[in-house]
Formats: sequence, structure tokens, C-alpha cells
Amino acid sequence: EKAIKEKVDEWLSYDQFDHSRKEIEQLVKEENVSELKTRLMKRIQFGTAGLRSRMAAGFSCMNDLIVVQTTQGLAKYMLDRAYDMLKEDAKGVKEQSILIGYDHRSQQGYSSKRFAELTAAVFLAAGFKVYLFTEIVPTPFVPFGILHYGCSAGIMITASHNPKNDNGYKLYWNNGCQIIPPHDKGIHETIVQPNQLKIWDSVKSYIFDKDVSLSTKVKDGTVGVFQDIHDAYFKHTLKYSYLTDEQKKEVSKTLKVTYTAMHGVGARFVKAQFEAFGLPAYVPTPEQLEPNPDFPTVAYPNPEEGKGALALAMKVAESSNAPVVLANDPDADRLAVAEFSNNDWRIFNGNEIALLFADWMIRNQSEDDLKRCSFFSSTVSSKILQSVANKHGCLFDDTLTGFKWIGNRAYDAVTKEDRKLLLGFEVEIGFVLGSMSYDKDGVRAASIFYELAYDCYARKTTLSAHLESLYKLYGYYMMKTSYFFCNGDQLDAVFKAQRKNYPTSLPSTKNPSSPYKIVGVRDLTVGFDSNFSDNKPRLYVDPNHQMITYSFEDGSTCTIRNSGTEPKVKYYVEVSDPKSKENAMEKLNDLTESVIQHLLQPSTHGLQPPNSS
Repeated sequence: EKAIKEKVDEWLSYDQFDHSRKEIEQLVKEENVSELKTRLMKRIQFGTAGLRSRMAAGFSCMNDLIVVQTTQGLAKYMLDRAYDMLKEDAKGVKEQSILIGYDHRSQQGYSSKRFAELTAAVFLAAGFKVYLFTEIVPTPFVPFGILHYGCSAGIMITASHNPKNDNGYKLYWNNGCQIIPPHDKGIHETIVQPNQLKIWDSVKSYIFDKDVSLSTKVKDGTVGVFQDIHDAYFKHTLKYSYLTDEQKKEVSKTLKVTYTAMHGVGARFVKAQFEAFGLPAYVPTPEQLEPNPDFPTVAYPNPEEGKGALALAMKVAESSNAPVVLANDPDADRLAVAEFSNNDWRIFNGNEIALLFADWMIRNQSEDDLKRCSFFSSTVSSKILQSVANKHGCLFDDTLTGFKWIGNRAYDAVTKEDRKLLLGFEVEIGFVLGSMSYDKDGVRAASIFYELAYDCYARKTTLSAHLESLYKLYGYYMMKTSYFFCNGDQLDAVFKAQRKNYPTSLPSTKNPSSPYKIVGVRDLTVGFDSNFSDNKPRLYVDPNHQMITYSFEDGSTCTIRNSGTEPKVKYYVEVSDPKSKENAMEKLNDLTESVIQHLLQPSTHGLQPPNSS
């Protein structure tokens, strides 16, 4: 095809890296039109989540050329507005500087470390001061480090919990938060300017020097960091350790916890975090402890996947009498929790973990401080924190989905409204506790959770039993979250069908004579919200992302949206009952089934459930 040949020629005109050039040339030789089309016809889009795709040659993938082009565009975007950044965007920014971290991913001749070195080379060529981690780090070190050094921005090379062949490029702004619009659009437009796509001559001198390797040149030009941020990070976390020294002496006698790093980077840092808090060492899950880019024991290295992903840790826990399992995803910015009690395992969802955290944080504040305290969650997460905040006179605010919105809202609350941040969270097991940084953090969350779990066991109760007592206090909020796999056309069809005529009710599968009446529809893709008289939403409208929320007469909610990083359509259904968990669960199961049948319509649209893959 002529269009594909033009794209091949375009790619080869830019790509001066032997490894990826040969990949494309081989595909041409094999006449693999389908694969060439997949890799070359659509360029990977820089968004608020940065970049994420499989590691391979081509415009749609993560590779050396894409990383260099992206960084050239980002550097130019930052230089073009350097005055604004220094003057307006953040306090304490000392100069144009960048902090770069990376994880352990490595496949098919591509690696996170290599991408980090290429990123550093571009920023050095552009005249930035570059702080580069000398070792693999957890993602939370980057947003913390930006604030620690007063950097203009920071980048983490990671694909988090994605499959092994993927990698990503995650951008944080000078407030230590992930970027929000309009930065994403401005950066993407700068990246794809024709004069930006060719590798700069000043960058070539770093990358293609036959006498001195890229690693050596980057090492010589950057400020190598690791120990400084490592030590400062753990020192800052101590303000969130609430157990007394006497209590800490009792922890080892009362509760052991099992830990898995899910083949990621977390083990070393959670070990150091426990030591900083004065807590006993965790019981390790040996098969998953060391960083391994092949993730050999799990198909998806994501602790959100449930018992399959946590099976090895659970086995270790049972044999070690360590009934609480703590799990990080591979870049250690999320925390999963499971508990063995009453001869069975319970995996807590993000809402349940958040409620346990909220209770613990509130119990460790003074009465005077509570008036300043604040909670934030994504709009698809449970509203139980609103009930908690109302009871204690705290601020609660919800945001759009994605920690970029939670972090930026929390940052503004602390820096502009004199608020004290207790907890920001998303149901997808992401938590930020306290204001030492403003992105989800599974490392400090692990040690704070160990302390609250010890408190439960010291009081001769379990996490599950304590959670039940909190539901009695705040109401039984029950949520079901899941997803279907889909391609782009299937995703569009799901939302097009709903927008054709927004439903006014959903039938009850248990009681057909009592449908669930819809009293509000908010569509943040097209900018419609029936909850307001002007039908205009108060949250940010993004036509590039699908998201519809339904509010029901009985207080239940349902949100359907696309995943920002994976080929999925996600749904979130929440109901509440002031007195009965059984009533709440019965209603939840019924409404969820109706949502699947009448809004998602998987058989009509060809959606695949998670367990079919």
C-alpha cells in the first residue's frame, strides 16, 4: 500500500538507531503489511498519563526514537514557557531542571534504563540541569524528588502493572503532580512539529559518539541521585508513624505481615520503609521478591487482578502465620491488601482500604486539626469518605478519574487553602497519605497500613471485623468495579448506544415492577450534566475520553468509562444502606447485572469478560 510505504520511508528518515531500523526493514522484507500498519500508521499520543505502549519499532510503540522525539518536544515546550513556569506554576523552583527515574523493564533490546539515559541526553543537550537516578527506583521517589529539589518537572520510565512487553513515560510537573490539560495537548503539538521530529544535532553528539558511550556521557553530565532522595524520603515518612515506641516493641509478638513485590522494584524500599518506622521485617514471597522484567509467575503483574495474582503470597502467609498480605504493583505506587481470617481469604478493594486508612488517620489527629483536614477521591470511588468527612467536620471533594486530578486538587488544598491532607485515593488501590508528595504511593502506604493492622490485632480484632464496625458507623457503602476487554470500535459502540437516548431507568432483575429510576446523567465526554439547570458539568470535559455517570433516585451511582492505559471499558456501581450489609449487597448485585445487560450489552458489542482472556 502506498500509505504504508510512505510511513516506512518517513520512519527510516528519522530513525538512526540500528536496532529499530532493522525491525522495520525486516517487516518490509517479510511483506508483513498488517504489522507495519499497526506500528506505523498511527502515532502514539502524548496524554496526561504520558506515553504507554509495547516496546518495539514504529510510531505507535515505545522505542529509542519515540523517546528522543518526545523528550525534544517536552524540552522545547518547557523552554518556551520557562518564564511562566518559574514565575507562576510552583513555589520553590530554582532553575530549569528535570529529575528522571526508571524501573527494571527490559525486553527485545529496549529497556527503561536506556530510555532514561536517552531522556537525560536530550535535556542535557537543551541546557537543563538533570538529576538522574543511578539505580532503579519506585515511582513515588520521582514526585517526592521533584519537590525535594525544586525541579521544573520529573519523568518516570515505567509501565507500572502492564504486561512485560510494555513500557511508559510518565510526566510530573513542578508541583510533583501528574500533568493535567492543557499541558498534554501543548506538549503533543510541540512533539509533532516537523522540525522537532528529526534528532537534534546536539542530541546526536550524546547518542552516537563512537568513542564514548551514551551511559558514560550521561553519567558525566548529570547529577547522579539515589541515596539523597532515598534518605530524605524515609525521613519525611516518619511524621506518619503514629505508634509509640512501646507499641512498636509489641508488633512482632502481635502481627506478622507477608509482602510481595510482584516481580517489581518494591521489596528493597518497603524493607527500608519498615526499618524507618521501626517495624518488624515482612515475611517475603521469595518467588516474586526480586525485580524480574519477565514477571514469570503472573500473566498480569497487577495485584488488582485478585487471588490469581496474590496466590503465592497467600500460600506463604498461611505457612508463616502472617495473616495480612501487603502487595505492591511492579513500580510500587499501588497497595493491595488481603487478610486470612475465619479460615478464608478476603481481598480488600480500594474503597475498603481507603476507609481503614481514613479511620486511622482521623484517630491520630487532634480535634483542632480535624477542621483543617481533607479527603479527596476520584468520582468513581466510594462516597463513604464523604460520610466520614461530614461526621468529623473535614473537607471532602471528588475529582475526575486519574491521580493527576486527585494530586493537583490536594496540592491546591494544602498550598492555597491551608488544608491538611489526610488521604487521597482511587478505587484502583492508589493512595496518597499526607502531603510530603502528591501522587499515589504504595511504599509509605505499606508501612502506615502495617501500623493500623497492628492496632486492630492488638485490640483482639481483625481488619475485616474492624471494617464492619466502620460500616455500622458510617453506612454500608458497597461497590462493584470490573471491566470488559474491547477494541476502539467496540468501545465507541457502547457509548454511542447510550447517547442515542440516555436511559431514564434501568429494570431490576429481581423485582421488575420496581425499576432503578435515573435522576441524573453526567457525560464528561460531550459536556452534558442534567444535575444542573444549565446542563453543564462542573468537572473538566474531555472529548478524548469516554465517561458517563448515572445517579439513581435511591442514591446509587454508576460510572462507565474507558481505561486510559489498556483496551478496556470499565464500570463502577455503588449502592448504600444505612443499616444492612445484606440489603446493600443484594441491591448491588441486582443493579450491577442490570448495568451490564442494559448499558454495556457485552453480547451486542462483542465485549470480552476478564476471565475469558
